[in-house]
Amino acid sequence: GHLGQSIYLREIEGREEGAAPKVDLGLEKKHGDFVRGLIEQGRLDTVHDVSDGGLLTAIAEMCLPRGIGASIGLAGLPDAIPFWFGEDQGRYVIAAPFAQAEKIVTEARAAYIPVAELGKTGGDALALDDKDSIKIAVLKNGFESWFPNYMAGDKIPASN
Repeated sequence: GHLGQSIYLREIEGREEGAAPKVDLGLEKKHGDFVRGLIEQGRLDTVHDVSDGGLLTAIAEMCLPRGIGASIGLAGLPDAIPFWFGEDQGRYVIAAPFAQAEKIVTEARAAYIPVAELGKTGGDALALDDKDSIKIAVLKNGFESWFPNYMAGDKIPASN
């Protein structure tokens, strides 16, 4: 979870500091090739990189187009902010049919690609660790209305 120069630091903490994530072209290619292979084999429902806002942002963006929620989390995670909002290179979130998920995890581990099972899709909300949640409709409204509201001179409302 690399936070240097991240959107999280800029927008939430009000700081622009730290180095951008280091790029290891070998790992970037290895991870990208693995994910591309899954796509070519038709084994994924969707995929998103985490370079623009981190893992939680990527998952939210994956939920929006079809209005499908997700229940995700890693209870007891010691450094939750870097994990969920770090903008590391070569890091992806994928959604796969349940029948494929276990096979994909096994294949990733066999290829020495770090992998974590985060949860499942479904419902009408994005829920984190079964504690905090937001309705996909609320996310979608905020995502789609902020720019017209901004151009009209309105303040961006706080989410519910």
